[in-house]
Amino acid sequence: MDKIIRATAADGFVKMAVVDARAAVERARVIHACSPTAAAALGRTLCAASLLGDAMKEEKGSLTIRINGGGPIGSVVAVSDSEGNVRGYAENPQVHLPLRGDGKLDVGGAVGRDGMLTVSRDLGLKEPYIGSTALVSGEIAEDLTAYLTESEQVPSACALGVLVDTDRSIKAAGGFIVQLMPGADEALIAQLEENIFLMDQLTTILAEDGAESVFAQVLKGLEYHIVSEKTIEYRCYCSRERVEEALRSVGPEELQSMIAEGKDVDVSCQFCDKVYSFTPEELKELK
Repeated sequence: MDKIIRATAADGFVKMAVVDARAAVERARVIHACSPTAAAALGRTLCAASLLGDAMKEEKGSLTIRINGGGPIGSVVAVSDSEGNVRGYAENPQVHLPLRGDGKLDVGGAVGRDGMLTVSRDLGLKEPYIGSTALVSGEIAEDLTAYLTESEQVPSACALGVLVDTDRSIKAAGGFIVQLMPGADEALIAQLEENIFLMDQLTTILAEDGAESVFAQVLKGLEYHIVSEKTIEYRCYCSRERVEEALRSVGPEELQSMIAEGKDVDVSCQFCDKVYSFTPEELKELK
């Protein structure tokens, strides 16, 4: 079962969240028929969005991460509600590159480095709050760390990982964000940096020991307290009513053009690939 766990340490000077999202990333892989490289890129982005979305205080808020680095995968988009439930897609989900020299999936090569990571927060106001930063590596975790430090001015460390099995299914997927509150001393920072440098590979911890064990390695030597734990899932909010609204928004001329063709119109949800069909008669009712 996918979940997000949050903890505090060092008298509140350290806040940490861990997400285990294997099932959500596996569902995204199946829905979009992702190659291993695309599954890793989309999966990391979904995990990042889940962590940031769950941190929102607005009950009905949503958060969108959009990454476009000019690479062959095109845009990678992940959306989270304020509970950490996610959905997303990659523009070219079948793209696959040779493994890197170290034997790992070349996510950075697929995403590219010539572009931006943009985070949009919909807080229920007229306009969303949008922040962005230039991509550092295209590997997503480093890019998210740069965004949090530059755009939100919160010293952070972030790790994201997706382990693809030999049958292309997702064996493990998740991530963590550690943030330092104002006033944290240098010794605490140095200890966290050393712990993160020495920790086992994130996906290995998740696959073998579970999300709780990530805290034990990252916060080694610190007293920490779990403050919340909740389940999350891949959740799409599409509906026939929403698709009808989208069709109305194209304008009466475009609708009339569709009707004039005399054929059924199929509209596919980009997040879950569900198809909604409309007959010419139904389209007339939308005018």
